[in-house]
Amino acid sequence: MKYNRILVWFRNDLRLRDNETLSRAIQQGIEVIPVYCFDPGMFGKTELGFPKTGSIRAKFLLESVADLRQSFRRLGGDLAILQGKPEEAVIELAKKVEAKAIFFSKEVTSEERNVDKSLEKAAFSNGIACESFWQSTLYHLDDLPFPAKQTPEVFTQFRKEVEKQSKIRLTFPEPTQINYPSKALSSVASELPNLKTYGLEEPKQDVKSWLEMKGGETSALGRLRSYFWEKDLLKVYKETRNGLIGMDYSSKFSPWLALGCISPRTIYEEVKKYERERKKNDSTYWLIFELIWRDYFRFIAKKHGDKIFEIQGIRSQKDSWRRDKAQFQRWVEGLTGVPFVDANMRELKTTGFMSNRGRQNVASYLVNDLGMDWTWGASYFESQLIDYDVCSNWGNWMYVGGVGNDPRENRYFNILRQANNYDKKGDFVRLWIPELQSIKGFDIHQPWELSTSQLRALKIQLGHTYPQPQVKIPTLEKSY
Repeated sequence: MKYNRILVWFRNDLRLRDNETLSRAIQQGIEVIPVYCFDPGMFGKTELGFPKTGSIRAKFLLESVADLRQSFRRLGGDLAILQGKPEEAVIELAKKVEAKAIFFSKEVTSEERNVDKSLEKAAFSNGIACESFWQSTLYHLDDLPFPAKQTPEVFTQFRKEVEKQSKIRLTFPEPTQINYPSKALSSVASELPNLKTYGLEEPKQDVKSWLEMKGGETSALGRLRSYFWEKDLLKVYKETRNGLIGMDYSSKFSPWLALGCISPRTIYEEVKKYERERKKNDSTYWLIFELIWRDYFRFIAKKHGDKIFEIQGIRSQKDSWRRDKAQFQRWVEGLTGVPFVDANMRELKTTGFMSNRGRQNVASYLVNDLGMDWTWGASYFESQLIDYDVCSNWGNWMYVGGVGNDPRENRYFNILRQANNYDKKGDFVRLWIPELQSIKGFDIHQPWELSTSQLRALKIQLGHTYPQPQVKIPTLEKSY
């Protein structure tokens, strides 16, 4: 054994299965102490005044940490819970229990990397070794066919090169036991915080919400089993993934992937097993394709650093965005007067989730129809999304803002055309905008096209019952 006692600092890798950091610690340490640190910086306010981690997202995190603790307890161990800056709190614990090393997962964005550097510096000055491991992607950083700084700027080129030249590593098995020094931790307070600790309220369960997600590896593996094997839905994933209502139009793995409750390689191996035992088709490949997109944004973030957060993006384009807080707030609240946009925004606010199709449309509306600062949209999504992933979120918003990795110059979505393609009968809008429920069929997407007498008969008054549109949007007939 290399070390007598190792601290394993968990971050966005809240799982036992396929966790290289944990596996290496068990191999190299006589005793292992898993630890999670709640950083108050995660619960501050953004520049726009949003909670950096909103209540729905925070609840999912708390559930995930609690589940990880239960998993360790089943192995005869535990999870030490700390509160404070990790670069201080983790070091203090390491000194207290006389740990000789701290193992943790590598991150790519500056906020996390600055914490790493401070922690490593403090550890070094106290004679404590640090080892970090790359384990957030499907393709390992060291297996790319190019240096990270030469990651192709176009996704298709990236995908083709890694598929052709790189191999996906095997998963690490889930440990069956852990040598945890209980006595050394007896004086360490390890209570889980709650939402009130961070000034957040318990999110209300809305009767309209179909979302059935609980944080943690147990739930993640349960969803994998349910979606692939029990409901046998993987074979139709490509056809259904642009749905809007229900748990099963898409895999919904993203919230668990975001916190590392499940690894992309675990999903990949299960896809391959499904292909061997059930069916191999475009849908099974498409799920892997989406995992590669996730990798791509992470490597782009590593390549470009803080540029992904800057208004000019990675294209260094001139800033010409509007910043109208009142107009932006109407978008946030789902009161733009454009039903397809509003329904998606209300779903996000209520559930912490929005379909991929919805995200593309509300982002396009904010950026292209309102001309608003794309970083405002990215910041709001960071606060709200249960599946917030820093690289994917900011990478996708750069795309929409036209300052990211997109070979197309104008990524504009015709909202009515999109509504016609994906919510033709208006069922999704009807679900989230009750004040328009009485409008039949596709007309619910364009209430301004109805006459005053028609609206009066339905007890709807635009500008009172439901807002007038903020801006005029292209008609259904106009192309893309």
